[in-house]
Amino acid sequence: MTRRSEVVRLTAWVRGQVQGVGFRWWTRSRALELGLVGSASNLADGRVEVVAEGDRTHCEQLLEILRSGSSPGRVDTVVDRWSPAKGGLSGFVER
Repeated sequence: MTRRSEVVRLTAWVRGQVQGVGFRWWTRSRALELGLVGSASNLADGRVEVVAEGDRTHCEQLLEILRSGSSPGRVDTVVDRWSPAKGGLSGFVER
């Protein structure tokens, strides 16, 4: 029996030493490896906002990777929000 894949949107706010250390580039690379579309953006308060759409399993894997401690810089906390995919995204961009 095959499980029908669910397409979702993950929004994750990453706090720590994540700006100016290659974190957005690293996140983009991991997202593309998982076949996700979206963006990684610096926020004025020092966090990085990651928006990713794709298969729920792949989004869950990206969230695990963001929390794994293997990224450039230092991740202190990751707050996530799940919602239905909105579409309209192509590729994965750094902002």
